Amino acid sequence: MATARDVRGPVQEASSKVTSNEQRLLWNPENVRDVAESVGISTLSDEALRTLSQDVEYRIGQVLAEALRFMRLGKRTSMTVKDISLALRVLDVEPLYGYDSTKALRYGEATMGQPFFYIDDEEADFERVINGALPKVSRDANYTSHWLAIEGVQPTVPQNPTSTEARTQDLLPKGPGANPALAAFAGHDSPNFRPAVKHAVSQEQILFFEKVQAALLDDNPDPEVHRLRQAALEAVIAEPGTHQLMPYYVNFISNQVTHYLDDLFVLRQMMELTSALISNEHIFVDPYASSLCAPVLTCLLGRRLGSESGSDAVKEQYQLREVAASLIGQIAMKYSGGNKVLRPKLTRSCLKAFLNPSMPPQVWYGAVLGILAAGGPEAIKVLVLPNLKAVDSTMLQPLREKGEVSRLDFEMVVGGILKAIQALSEDEVMVNGVHGDTTDREITQVKDFLGDIIGERVIRLANYQVNQAVLDAINFQ
Repeated sequence: MATARDVRGPVQEASSKVTSNEQRLLWNPENVRDVAESVGISTLSDEALRTLSQDVEYRIGQVLAEALRFMRLGKRTSMTVKDISLALRVLDVEPLYGYDSTKALRYGEATMGQPFFYIDDEEADFERVINGALPKVSRDANYTSHWLAIEGVQPTVPQNPTSTEARTQDLLPKGPGANPALAAFAGHDSPNFRPAVKHAVSQEQILFFEKVQAALLDDNPDPEVHRLRQAALEAVIAEPGTHQLMPYYVNFISNQVTHYLDDLFVLRQMMELTSALISNEHIFVDPYASSLCAPVLTCLLGRRLGSESGSDAVKEQYQLREVAASLIGQIAMKYSGGNKVLRPKLTRSCLKAFLNPSMPPQVWYGAVLGILAAGGPEAIKVLVLPNLKAVDSTMLQPLREKGEVSRLDFEMVVGGILKAIQALSEDEVMVNGVHGDTTDREITQVKDFLGDIIGERVIRLANYQVNQAVLDAINFQ
């Protein structure tokens, strides 16, 4: 009996311990019952109530454990509402709304039959709030862009100060007209500002640049002056030190083209200088390709180039546009690898000018050559040929009806379009050879597709390859 009594003793003690542990809940089960009744559950067993209370305790402990991690990572000893919000976000739980504080909340305690806790808000004195100063209006958010570095060199703009000058930026004058960077670029000395990076150009390079400028802008017909111009261009092509002068050359070309659109000599010299810069194998022109395209496009698509009238002056304008189209093709071919949007932008600009009936015929001529140079034969096939019938009726026929006054313009525009069409057959290998026969049905298709004027000129060429290329474009559509 004693043995049996000794065995039952530990069993009873263990059962009493289990019962005491089950009753030890940190979360009041009555709160769970209140929530259940608020959602329409009126009958809830004691076992379910205890299980839900234990789950609530576990979830709260899980949130507090995650919040403690954020508190310790923030090197703080007090937990904030932000820690709880981050913990809920990590656990993929709906966050709390209406609570956001960078400091710990203060809780007050009231006794209403049982302890009741509330957030102790600070009382605001309306008299003090009304008479107090208004807060500063926050600045609108805006975005801007600038070059952090160009070829490893930090440009001298206010957005890129060095660490030594960052401290002095706060002391500089603010407001419109008080930008010290503009004064520095204009050549005025400022004791409060120095450019972050100095562009080191030797005196020899400056002298070389001035000599090139003087030689190119000298329009004296003397053969010696012409020889000096050619020598200057050859020096630009072969000089390795030209790389340091690239920004100055680009700025020089842009300024001359912008201010001397009525001087064909200056425009032609600027195009030759651009060709020389592109031909220099010792310099890296890729960052300046887009900047060089602007003056070249101006010479290609400008409404009026030069101030003289007459057939000779008109021919010189067309020659200048041919040179500009050749340069557009070289730039698109050499620098489209580093700038994927360069070739489409050039082609789109030329196509827009070509399809604009309000443009003069010289612009149409330069535009179609620009499309061929920048986009290649594929651009002619896809973009130009489907629009030639509309161009024929709305642009070419009215131009032909003007008579001898516009005879040269009409022939030049038609010749430029034919040149673009003939480029379609240069790279194609025809199965039946070059000297095939074009049927009457195919001739009719070509005329209907290209229009009366262009279609008749294409048929007159009697080039089987050109006719087949046009027919392929019809089938491609």
